[in-house]
Amino acid sequence: MLSKEEVVKLSKLARIALTDAEVEKFQKELSAVLDYVEELKQVDVEGLEEVSQVTGLVNVQRDDVAVAAENHEEILSQAPEIKDGYYKVKAIL
Repeated sequence: MLSKEEVVKLSKLARIALTDAEVEKFQKELSAVLDYVEELKQVDVEGLEEVSQVTGLVNVQRDDVAVAAENHEEILSQAPEIKDGYYKVKAIL
């Protein structure tokens, strides 16, 4: 089991202020977590393949590529005001 001093040291490293009651509570809880990690270390995983995700889904986003509009002039023709081939709008700052 973790000592009170170890829990206090961890709380200082994490910059978390703990009361004495919380130190005792986390002393038990953190010890249980560490015991479970030790238990997991005992599992035989020899020959098992590593798995980072199990759904088989892949990223389906397209590449971010600029594509020129085929109807650029038509789009600009609907603007109330144009300057140098761009929409002219009022300054907002």
